[in-house]
Amino acid sequence: MPQQDGQIFVGASRNPDESINKDEFLTLKFGNRHGLVTGATGTGKTVTLQVLAEGFSKAGVPVFCADIKGDLSGIAAKGEPKDFLLKRAEEIGLKPYEFEQFPVIFWDIYGEKGHRVRATVAEMGPLLLSRLMDASEAQEGVLNIAFKIADENGLALLDFKDFQALLNYMGENASELSNKYGLISKTSVGSLQRSLLVLEQQGAENFFGEPALKISDIMRVTNNGYGQVSVLAADKLMMNPRLYATFLLWLLSELFEELPEVGDPEKPRLVFFFDEAHLLFNDAPKVLIERVEQVVRLIRSKGVGVYFVTQNPLDVPETVLAQLGNRVQHALRAYTPREQKAVQTAADTFRPNPAFKTADIITTLGTGEALVSMLEGKGAPSIVERTLIRPPSGRIGPLTDAERQAVINASPVAGLYDQTIDRESAYEILAARASKAADEAATKEGGSSTGGWTLPGFGGGDSKPAARGRSAISCETILEATMKSMARTVATQVGRALVRGILGSLKR
Repeated sequence: MPQQDGQIFVGASRNPDESINKDEFLTLKFGNRHGLVTGATGTGKTVTLQVLAEGFSKAGVPVFCADIKGDLSGIAAKGEPKDFLLKRAEEIGLKPYEFEQFPVIFWDIYGEKGHRVRATVAEMGPLLLSRLMDASEAQEGVLNIAFKIADENGLALLDFKDFQALLNYMGENASELSNKYGLISKTSVGSLQRSLLVLEQQGAENFFGEPALKISDIMRVTNNGYGQVSVLAADKLMMNPRLYATFLLWLLSELFEELPEVGDPEKPRLVFFFDEAHLLFNDAPKVLIERVEQVVRLIRSKGVGVYFVTQNPLDVPETVLAQLGNRVQHALRAYTPREQKAVQTAADTFRPNPAFKTADIITTLGTGEALVSMLEGKGAPSIVERTLIRPPSGRIGPLTDAERQAVINASPVAGLYDQTIDRESAYEILAARASKAADEAATKEGGSSTGGWTLPGFGGGDSKPAARGRSAISCETILEATMKSMARTVATQVGRALVRGILGSLKR
């Protein structure tokens, strides 16, 4: 067996005469230096992702990946000795070729094909939420103010109803709040409320709430030393690509904020595969791309390897692309000028091999064949090699519904995330304070109406000419009274303001 300690066997490279050249490995101590898997549809990217995930799992490294089409779920089942798999194993000298299943935890935002996975609105933060809502610059400003108000006043924003309650207050008291926080346009607030409604109709509200995902639950290692493979069911989620990209960004942000510095460990603490990576960068504002680049650059020292999987290397900004050390390039088409540019870009990112012209080879690679360059030695990229990717040990193809359910039932997190918890949060706090303010107003109203007659500004009555009725109460709305009560508590909460990280998520 070509497997070596501290390495993942990826495949065997070939000489120009089609003979086997040498074995190709991904070195575990460089696994946190990130990576890129690209190639056109049908060229074998998903199988390569599975091979890498299996290799990391077998080495005791937990893996998180999204299952776009359902095919990746097969990693939880033992592979079958099919002819084309056995042929590939023989071609590359994989002896013995062993089949096995890997420990998998299935996750699903909708709770249909895996355990529910959630985050709170507060954890998401204003930057990622504005991306999810496709907010304009003015709307993003209002979002930042909303989080500022919530953070300063200890209002837990857990789900959409919490956020809606806060937006309602901001809209009704825009003038007063603008004096303290800057311009709050009622138009922007209204647009954000409509965006929330659209997201609810798309099912995004399923993602927000408690219990929120604990990072430790995607970093599990089994008793026999295998890293758990967390597979996110994303076939339905991909109907809302912005939510998909925002969720993965949030998870990456949580890893960055929560994990301690470990430098360069002998193997990664977690490997994170970001499939359909173009969705992350499409139409993303410059500030978001800059911060993603910063996270990718810094998260490596926390022992996390990030691997982008996409069709075209042009999908990834150059600042991010430059940080991806381990490369697997499947075939690309080159019919249009953009495709031809993509081929040349992909070729230019590899360390040249004098035996062939990289740009020419990219367009002629077969299915399951790729150009591979991994970090070696002191962290320098290896010379690019034309490589036959090894066949996976798990099943190629999806699990049946019954098989998936059996894995879910036996999961180490079974029962931890499946029931929604609705604890006291901003909505309940605001509602309770509003009710109290209404009761106090009603009591005061009742007391002033039983003492005979009064004149404006003359003892015992209200100093305003109008009687204490609906028009007077409107001068101090229930929500105004509520927020005044909140303001009075700020003095007792000095130093309690929450701290947010690079992507706006909460630092714990």
